[in-house]
Amino acid sequence: MKTTHVLSALLMTSCMSSTQASGTGSQNPGGVDDFDPLSGNGNVSRSDLSFTTLSSAADPGSMVNFSAYALPANAAPPTNTFEGRLVLTNEATRGGFNEVKDSFRYTGSGDTTRKHLPEFDYHFVQTGSHLVPVERGMLANSHPEWEYILEPGRVWNENADNGYTRAALPFSLQQKNANCMHNGVMTFAFKDDGSITQVAYQIASETCLYFQVDMWGLLGATYTPTPVANAQNIKLAHQAEVTARIPVKPISDLAVDYPGTQVANFSSSISSQHMTLYGLYIDGTHYLGGCQTRQGAYPYCEALRVPSYSTAKSNFAGVAMMRLEQKYSNVMNQSIAGFIGACNSNGNWQDVSLENAVDMATGNYNLSGYMSDEGATHTNDLFLTEDHASKINYACGEYSRKAPPGSTWVYHTSDTYIAGTVMQAMVKQQQGSSTDIFADILRDELWKPLNVGQSSLATRRTYDSVAQPFAGWGLSYNADDTVKLARFLSIDNGMLNGQQMLDSNELNAALQRNSNDHGLTPTSGFKYKNGFWAKDMSADTGCSDLYVPFMSGYGGISIVLLPNDSIYYYFSDNDEFGWADAALESHNIRSFCP
Repeated sequence: MKTTHVLSALLMTSCMSSTQASGTGSQNPGGVDDFDPLSGNGNVSRSDLSFTTLSSAADPGSMVNFSAYALPANAAPPTNTFEGRLVLTNEATRGGFNEVKDSFRYTGSGDTTRKHLPEFDYHFVQTGSHLVPVERGMLANSHPEWEYILEPGRVWNENADNGYTRAALPFSLQQKNANCMHNGVMTFAFKDDGSITQVAYQIASETCLYFQVDMWGLLGATYTPTPVANAQNIKLAHQAEVTARIPVKPISDLAVDYPGTQVANFSSSISSQHMTLYGLYIDGTHYLGGCQTRQGAYPYCEALRVPSYSTAKSNFAGVAMMRLEQKYSNVMNQSIAGFIGACNSNGNWQDVSLENAVDMATGNYNLSGYMSDEGATHTNDLFLTEDHASKINYACGEYSRKAPPGSTWVYHTSDTYIAGTVMQAMVKQQQGSSTDIFADILRDELWKPLNVGQSSLATRRTYDSVAQPFAGWGLSYNADDTVKLARFLSIDNGMLNGQQMLDSNELNAALQRNSNDHGLTPTSGFKYKNGFWAKDMSADTGCSDLYVPFMSGYGGISIVLLPNDSIYYYFSDNDEFGWADAALESHNIRSFCP
């Protein structure tokens, strides 16, 4: 999709300790009071971001190793409790900025809004040693370039902090109307009475092919302690989310649990400095790697947010279509023109079905060469516009009829946008005008029962009153959610609690389990069906007629649904697409061949 737009074992043990220890603490009828308790004595040796620095140092300060933002091994239980409103000040004028890569020359030597954080005014509650944002998802604001995604963080005491409790908050900046993700952490110290230090922040990694930057600074802050509505339910939801995470081990443990495994093959195809996250799920365990930044290891790997980009064509558009086919039947063959007025006026869409659009086989295109249409500058009329009318008028009107529907594969994110618009109209017709294809079908019927995390239960939408979900890009995941969504498809076969949630025939076709329906051929050695790619690995593995299904995203993202009931994924941003070595290493652990 065009848009103008080796983790150490020590780190992984630290990241996982907060996950595996969670659920401990004193019980009450409504959950856990002392959630994820700390046992240190607070004797922490600190050279960076000391209490003095947080209290009185001048902005912007300097970049530091992310270990300064981490929960220390000897952290003591928090003696103060945060509940209320946190507001930062002078975001628009303060902070440091360093450009690493800027393909579209967004910034220069002068000051611009892109070099500063958006205004920050949000509420938080505390449960044990966890600090939980009340406002979740993709948080629209008035900033012209950036939007926050806030993640739960940690709170603890250090003896040198003068009776204050220290907090750390993972967060991401997502480019407005786009999908690039820049990952950071904030830290500060506070007291029950509203006393608070400055807030230090730092961003030193991203998943973004075209814009890679460092941002850091010290901002003034006010903390207003105040009861938060629905606080107990927010705490319980967070506790449940953490408790439901898949068991995690560092990727290096694969060599221990499966002797002879060459762990390096799971990351060797991607430049290490451009790898955000990668992992293998097998036999109930999630082996996790990555989480490196330009300032050391990211300290909250379980909260690191990554963009979906075009994996949404599978996880959103393909899955939603299969869900509707299971619920209502015969929706995939419905005419696009019957649901979208903008596609009903030029005569090119009457015989094009929803399935044709999801399959990238509408027959409407300009150039049939691989990614030729998608790489053209006119796609800016889809990606850069912010309202539904502009996007759908482009999607319906840009291309003319060149081939019969279903016969020729031509990659268009605009076709997936059309598919999402059709499905939105379908569910409103079936269930009422307030029904939403993402919120009511994907989120509530599938993702929530799968225990997908709170921050992932959101999607990019148009900024007008239509609020049309993008469908073909614009989701975000963490590592745990990446595995859960893939496991639901390839291992659980689209079933939840014993109930078939997706049309099994179409899911089998998408996952290359129907030898009579591999889909169309985008390029030699690959297939595409129902929004899912597949790679021919017959020769590599010695298995007969073996196509391995996968999801693919802009810049270097792959989620691979391996036929031995394992899942491999990586998120990177150097336009590198290579997972054959990782797949073959999984094949060596357990054969792909029937």
